[in-house]
Amino acid sequence: MSIEDQEAQEDELLALTSIYSEDEFKRTDAAPGGEVQFSLELPLDFVISIKYNSATNSSADNFEDTVSFLPPIVLNFELPPGYPSTTPPNFTLSCKWLSPSQLTLLCQHLDDLWEENRGCVVLFPWIQFLKEDTLDYLNIKSPYEIDLCSEGLQSWIQSEKTCADGVLLDKRAIQDVQSVPALVKYISDFNEVQQKKAFDSKPFLCNICFMEKLGSECTHFKDCQHVYCNSCLKDYFEIQIKDGQVHALNCPEPKCTSVATPAQVKDLVGEQLFRHYDRLLLQSSLDLMVDVVYCPRPSCQLPVMQEPDGKMGICSVCQYAFCVYCKKTFHGLSPCIVTAARLAELIKEYLAADWKKKKELTKIYGQLKKSIEEIKSKEWLGENSKPCPSCKAPIEKLAGCNRMNCIECKQNFCWLCLKVLPLENPYDHFGNGCRM
Repeated sequence: MSIEDQEAQEDELLALTSIYSEDEFKRTDAAPGGEVQFSLELPLDFVISIKYNSATNSSADNFEDTVSFLPPIVLNFELPPGYPSTTPPNFTLSCKWLSPSQLTLLCQHLDDLWEENRGCVVLFPWIQFLKEDTLDYLNIKSPYEIDLCSEGLQSWIQSEKTCADGVLLDKRAIQDVQSVPALVKYISDFNEVQQKKAFDSKPFLCNICFMEKLGSECTHFKDCQHVYCNSCLKDYFEIQIKDGQVHALNCPEPKCTSVATPAQVKDLVGEQLFRHYDRLLLQSSLDLMVDVVYCPRPSCQLPVMQEPDGKMGICSVCQYAFCVYCKKTFHGLSPCIVTAARLAELIKEYLAADWKKKKELTKIYGQLKKSIEEIKSKEWLGENSKPCPSCKAPIEKLAGCNRMNCIECKQNFCWLCLKVLPLENPYDHFGNGCRM
C-alpha cells in the first residue's frame, strides 16, 4: 500500500468517526474498514404491509401497520490496499425490509458512484446517497409492500440468481430475514424503541405545572396523546391511590377518559405503592362479586367463594368456617344474630352511607352485598317489567305492538291492561279498543 493511500484511508475513517455517532458508525480494529447503519427518514403516516409470497401463504403471514421508523440499512466495508487510488472498497449492503433486487440496484449505484469518483475517497458520498436518496431512487412511497420472495429469506445469496423483475441479484445484497413473524416482530420492536428515543429528546409543556420538560421526564397517554411531567403525575396518582380511588387513574385532562397502563403507574409511584394499588384493584373487583365474602379473621381477611344460597363460608387458607350473615363461627341451625329486621336496618344504613362506609359494611356483613344486589334487581324489574297474568313471570317490553307472549308459559296478553288474549284472533282486543 502506498503512503498516499494509507493516509487517505486513515483521514477518511477519522472523518467518518467525527461526523457520525457511535450508533451509526463503528470502525473495525483488525483491518481498515467498518460498519455504517442508519434509518431512513420516513414521511408521516407511512404505511407498510407484508405479504409473504409462498405456496403456504396464510393470513397469519400478512401484516399491515403505520410506522415512523424502519430497521436500518447496514453498509459493511473493508478498504483494500489499492483504495482509493485504483481499487474501490469491498462491501456488503444488508437490510431487513428491502428486497434482494432493491439492494442489488443500490449496490450497482454505489459502483457507479465509485466510477464517477475513481481515485478519490467515496465512503461519504455512498453514505449520503443511501441516507438521503434511497426512497426516491427505489420509488418507495406509502403504502409500501415489503417484498419477501423465497430467495429473500436467505441470509446470504450463495449463487447468482435472477428475481422476478429480471434483475441479476448481487451477492453483496443481503436481506437478512428468516421468517415473516420474525420480521414483523423486529419492525414493531424497532419502531417502538425509536419512537421512545424521539419522545425522550423532545420538549413538552405540562398543563399542571406549566413547565417545559423533556419527554424523558414525562408520561405519554397513547390513546389521547396528552403528555404530563412525571413529577406532577406522580403526585396526582399517589393521592388517588392513598384515597382508594383506584379506578380513577386516568389522564388529568378534563373529561379525558384515557387510562394509565399498569406499567406507567408502577414507574411513577414505585414498587411499594404499586403493590398497594394492585391489591386495591383486586379487592374492588372482588367487592363487585356477590358470591365473594371475606374471611372474618383479622390475621387472614382473604376472599372466600360462597355457595349459592349457602350460609357457611370456609376459608381455603386458615380453614375457618363462619356464618356469611354474622361472620361469627358457623352456628348451624341456631338462630343468627343478623335477623331480617337487622338486615333491613343495615340495608337502609348502606344506602345512606358514603363509599368508605359502604365498603366497611359489606366487608363486615357478607350477606348485605347480596341483599343489596337483590333489592336493585327487584327495583329494576318493578320499573321495567310487568308480571305475566298467567304465571306472574316478569316480562319486559322492548319494542313492537302491545300484544305480548310470555317466554315462560307462552300465554298471549295485552301489555296495557294485562288481559289474557285468545289464541284465535288476539288482535280483536285492540280493534275493539283496549280498556285499561
